Amino acid sequence: MQIHLVDILVSLVLGLVMFGVGLSLTAREFKNIIKKPKELTIALCGQLIALPIIAFILTLLHPSLPPEIKTGFIILAASPGGATAGLIAYLFRGNVALSLSITTVNSFLTLFSIPLVVNIALGYFMGNQTDLVLPFWETVVHIFSITLIPASLGVILRHYQTDLADKMEKPARYVMLSLLLIVFIVKIFAGEKQGGTSLGLSDFVMVLPHALVQNAACLFFGYFLMKYIGAPQPSRITAAIESGVQNTTLSFLIAGTLIGNQQMVIPPLIYSMFSFVTACIFCYSANKLAGLHPPTNM
Repeated sequence: MQIHLVDILVSLVLGLVMFGVGLSLTAREFKNIIKKPKELTIALCGQLIALPIIAFILTLLHPSLPPEIKTGFIILAASPGGATAGLIAYLFRGNVALSLSITTVNSFLTLFSIPLVVNIALGYFMGNQTDLVLPFWETVVHIFSITLIPASLGVILRHYQTDLADKMEKPARYVMLSLLLIVFIVKIFAGEKQGGTSLGLSDFVMVLPHALVQNAACLFFGYFLMKYIGAPQPSRITAAIESGVQNTTLSFLIAGTLIGNQQMVIPPLIYSMFSFVTACIFCYSANKLAGLHPPTNM
């Protein structure tokens, strides 16, 4: 697998994001999730089963999309929540410990679910079966390096150096947001040799409307699934974010490297341009409707 400079930069920044999120957490919050795993279990089942089904239904309702683009949307839906989901949960008073738990556990589960779901999509839309096997250890390293290890370091720092963590927490969130914006702009506009890509207007016209619909469907599904089981507002917000903010980097790996079809990369690439913003808008609106004031610590 060829690794580009831009991809390394993105991974480093996401690792810093998770460290900053970890600064706001304590080990007690994770213990509460282990003691009461209902919300985690329901959210995982929804992501693994319902999100690919939603994507399949939406692609069937949009017959004019090319088969490669439809398959790209299925790959996107099958991917776990992205590392930035924890940041959004933190900014909008979600259950951050639940967010990190969903992202980490689901990332391992999708090692097995993604090949199954994507091969079904390839057979249905492309008319052929492809043996798709994720590189297990590379994926494990990816998960640990940008999610679990940085967040754990943040939790450990808060445990042993609470005053230092408090001083770092507020400026860290501004740095995180700025770095995220910079690296994704670089990803979009950098040359292909550096790991970037270039999209034409026709790509946006074709893919963006469908991407927005899929994003909205996933956000609402996650939120109302938690509401249905009586989960509190922070958990509803978290499930919505985890459902609507996918690990687009993993989608790039599957579509562009493992399958070797750059057309399939277009849906997750365009999706990554707006999903952070739409998730923030959704969380702000949902919290406001629930009677919660906008966060004052942003």
